[in-house]
Amino acid sequence: MPGKVGPLALFDREKTGRGQRLLAGVDEAGRGCWAGPVIAAAVILPDSWCPDGLDDSKKLTARQREDFYEQIQASALSWGACAVSSVEIDRTNILRATLCAMAGAVARLDPRPDLVLVDGLQVPDVEYPAEAVVKGDSTSASIAAASVVAKVLRDRVMVAWDKRFPGYGFAAHKGYGAASHRQALVRLGPCPLHRFSYRPVAELDQGRLF
Repeated sequence: MPGKVGPLALFDREKTGRGQRLLAGVDEAGRGCWAGPVIAAAVILPDSWCPDGLDDSKKLTARQREDFYEQIQASALSWGACAVSSVEIDRTNILRATLCAMAGAVARLDPRPDLVLVDGLQVPDVEYPAEAVVKGDSTSASIAAASVVAKVLRDRVMVAWDKRFPGYGFAAHKGYGAASHRQALVRLGPCPLHRFSYRPVAELDQGRLF
């Protein structure tokens, strides 16, 4: 941990009155994927805690995410995660599923937060004061930590699912719309892990009927 409070930790400190209140950062992973769950994480960090280099998980390498994940697990005052399946995403929609996952992650926190900061434009239905922070995963240490936790957990889930549904390349692209994923869909058709409400999957699924 650096001696000087960095900008991400300083953002959190300003929100919590210089550490007088507990702050939870919340973010999700997998919202844009064609397959697999959306996973949200909520993290409460110690006051001013932010290791050098912590940032939005999309800006980090897989190795960096794993390293930060271990540090967050060891240092966080509390963390929680929640997954919502592709079936539920199809039944409702991705926005509702994402907010549900976020609410579930926050509900798993102990101790409870005084304030919840959520990456994006909308906040889930939680029993604590909550604020949306645009680009929060590159602004807030707590949200960046939640971003890392959600991404690492989801990547591990997709690697595990790759063994159940081989041939789609889930371990490599994690369910995102890579060219190799589209090619596998054309060749194999969708599997139960796919989101049939997403246009690329729906179009390919319908195309196989004719």
